[in-house]
Amino acid sequence: MSAWECPSCGRRVPGRVDECRCGYRQPPGETFVEAPAATSAPRGTAGKPLAYVALGVILAAAAFAFRTALEPAPAQPPQPAVAVADDPAADDPDADADAPGDSGDIFPDLAPLPAAPPPAPLSQPAPSGVEGPAPSAVEGPAPSAVEGLEDIVARTLPAVVSITAGRSRGTGFFIRPDTVLTNAHVVQGQTSVQLQARDGAYSARVATVNTGYDLAVLSVTGASPNQPTLQLGSVNGIRVGQEVVAIGSALGVLSNTVTRGIISAVRRAGAVTLIQTDAALNPGNSGGPLVDRRGIVVGINTLGQRAAEGVAFAVASDHASQLLNGQLAAQSATPLDGLNRLTGAPSEGDRRRQQGEQAYRQVMEWASRNGEQLDMQWTRYAQTCVTRSTRSGDRPWFAVLEPNGVTISATSIYDCEQWLSSMRTSVAAIRAEVLKAAEVARQAGVYPGVLRDLRRQHRMDWTGW
Repeated sequence: MSAWECPSCGRRVPGRVDECRCGYRQPPGETFVEAPAATSAPRGTAGKPLAYVALGVILAAAAFAFRTALEPAPAQPPQPAVAVADDPAADDPDADADAPGDSGDIFPDLAPLPAAPPPAPLSQPAPSGVEGPAPSAVEGPAPSAVEGLEDIVARTLPAVVSITAGRSRGTGFFIRPDTVLTNAHVVQGQTSVQLQARDGAYSARVATVNTGYDLAVLSVTGASPNQPTLQLGSVNGIRVGQEVVAIGSALGVLSNTVTRGIISAVRRAGAVTLIQTDAALNPGNSGGPLVDRRGIVVGINTLGQRAAEGVAFAVASDHASQLLNGQLAAQSATPLDGLNRLTGAPSEGDRRRQQGEQAYRQVMEWASRNGEQLDMQWTRYAQTCVTRSTRSGDRPWFAVLEPNGVTISATSIYDCEQWLSSMRTSVAAIRAEVLKAAEVARQAGVYPGVLRDLRRQHRMDWTGW
């Protein structure tokens, strides 16, 4: 049967039909070329060859993958080693985010410390009274490995000395063969001191004193050039909880006393950094070294809190390096003043004022007891011996202190002249003690109003005081 091909959709349309299913209508009188008959496979077999080909491809791919999985992987060529720089933290089991220098770890309640000043070059001149360049550390390599406690003590003791400065006793240590470091309050008011070392006695001149740091530098006369010395460290290299050793002359007579403890905290007391430790410090330990487990000085023992157990303080060795480099702290405040402000305790001035007030109160109590005895004598003899008296104070016998304050009777049956002389001697003794106590209290900073109230409290107020 003849057919024509629709030019619109390409469908074969029987010749007897002039309109395609797509809606295209054959124009009248136009002749189309007859489409050739298509050769087609029998129904149901047209897609089978392609399906067989696809199935074969899938089976071949699966077989290849299975064989590849069974075969061993080829050996990889060796990779060249990559050099890795040593990481100090990798060898340190304690290294973590709270490493030294993290102010949040060392200073939980204080402002962060400023960076330590760089050490002065060897060409920098030393401060007045200190010969040679100011070292930030003693010559020679620093011990790096942690030693046994016995080794540290044995190596440190030869550099520690006992100091006698007038009536004061303390401790110091060599930082150079001819230079000793100690506390300022140990040598305060002295120009020369005596040192007792393990190998003999020396004289030393007080070269530099700075009360702001509570540190002093001594220049030793005739010291041995082979004198063992200690190295100064830095507060930036310590950690709370690490072990330290304090060495000094406990009570001023027990030389080479060694106590062990840990660093409890690093605190800022005014302009001074203090290391808090539970190592026992006693009078006489002042000025001695506080060393770590490498034998390096991290602090200079300064004071202990007698009212608290296991609370002692050392001035950070950074301040000693600053002093040796000529950087002086203000002299108006001491580390003790700063510590008292930190803890809320009275300052040194307040303490002196309280002591002066207490001493004046004791004198007033003594004067009041003796004054009561004079009151009885005055009451017994004044009626017959005194014809006129000028009183200007709490007690009637204060008239004896006034010029021409007492006029005695010439007709009395008593020896009024002798009685008045005895009264004047006793009153003069009281007057002398009260005036001396008032001067001591004034020097201690006791306020005049406080002194006046104490006199009135004990009925000892007189205009002439």
